[in-house]
Amino acid sequence: MSIDRRKVAVFGSAAVLRLVLFVAFPSLPDLLTGRVEISTPVTSFKRLQEGLFLYTHGVSPYDGGVFYQAPLFLPLFALIPPSIFSLITPLLYILLDILCADALVRIAESCESTRSRLFTSPRKDIKWDTIAVAAAYLFNPLTIATCVGRPTSVFTNCAILIAVTKAIDRENLNAMLALALASYLSLYPVLLFPPLLLLCHDRHKSKPNNESKTHGFLALCLASFFGAVGSLLYMSYHITGGSWEFVSSTYGVQLLLPDLTPNVGLWWYFFIEMFDSFREFFLGVFWLHLGGYVGGLCLRVRKQPLFVITAMLGIFAVFKPYPSISDTSLYFALLPLYRHVFPLMRYTFFTVATLLYATLLGPAFYYLWIYAGSGNANFFYAITLVWSLGLSLIVADSLFAVLRDEWEVERPEMKGKDVRQI
Repeated sequence: MSIDRRKVAVFGSAAVLRLVLFVAFPSLPDLLTGRVEISTPVTSFKRLQEGLFLYTHGVSPYDGGVFYQAPLFLPLFALIPPSIFSLITPLLYILLDILCADALVRIAESCESTRSRLFTSPRKDIKWDTIAVAAAYLFNPLTIATCVGRPTSVFTNCAILIAVTKAIDRENLNAMLALALASYLSLYPVLLFPPLLLLCHDRHKSKPNNESKTHGFLALCLASFFGAVGSLLYMSYHITGGSWEFVSSTYGVQLLLPDLTPNVGLWWYFFIEMFDSFREFFLGVFWLHLGGYVGGLCLRVRKQPLFVITAMLGIFAVFKPYPSISDTSLYFALLPLYRHVFPLMRYTFFTVATLLYATLLGPAFYYLWIYAGSGNANFFYAITLVWSLGLSLIVADSLFAVLRDEWEVERPEMKGKDVRQI
């Protein structure tokens, strides 16, 4: 078996860079862990440590109203001896980043983004090298900051990428199990079930001499996904000492938003200012807004289910209740797979400038509000609106580019011509 030296060099360099940051700057992980751009109430490593302390001392971690994460994290991190906890956890997060990059390489090698079962892009030859796609993820500053900050969202991101990889490899059962794990950890990946099911179906149908029926395939995927979720919940029931208290603390928090700690999302400030009598109504509206894109994208971009997954990850980074730069880094990890439609995007400069503007001023505005006392919550929320605007433009512009790419296949005489809405 030959070894890809370029792949080893890129992966090794990324691992060494992260290890140097952990070792050479020992205060950096704790600093980044406290940043609201990286840690949220449902992914914070500090809150995980508090929950782990209560768990190892025989107290329910969900009693204090601080720990909102999945119970499966507790026995996992409890296996690490306290004497080497600060050494093993960085290695664990570095390993997760490497696994994510390896999954991206395998997704890029499949060329699913340019040649799906139902669609072949006329620009299929315009693409980045698979190692370049992995390098774009590994050396993305957002990815590096997320790794050093150690939020538990890294586990969810890894599970999502593995699910996509297994779907492309026609390992449908493993794809459903990986997505079930991601949904168990963070709830929102359950919205990826329809596009992932379409991806599994298309890859399954493209297999030579395949005569299996669609109904049986659908039943198998549904049973494996919901069976895996049920098994994980049952395991959590026993981990927490025979209590279902974790359900409201883990998933109820994301559904009902009781913790309004500032983050880079749109929900927290809106619900701080919200009158209690309207809270339930707008919670429903916000969740309906988040979930409403799934059906429309699956129908309109049916020929490219991988892009539906990519677009949904971008929507999650903007509209989920507790977003962080970890969600953005996952979206940016899959976006380079669509290098062939980049020339069709219309607002690239404005979008990049907007994101850079928000990236540089976000920490400054948060400092003015929290530490300097010369600003207020409007300062930070205003810059998060700019950040969300930039991400929304990327999602919308990439969707336009993909639809234009499909349209030019149907109307080749219009290739290269401007299109105006009348």
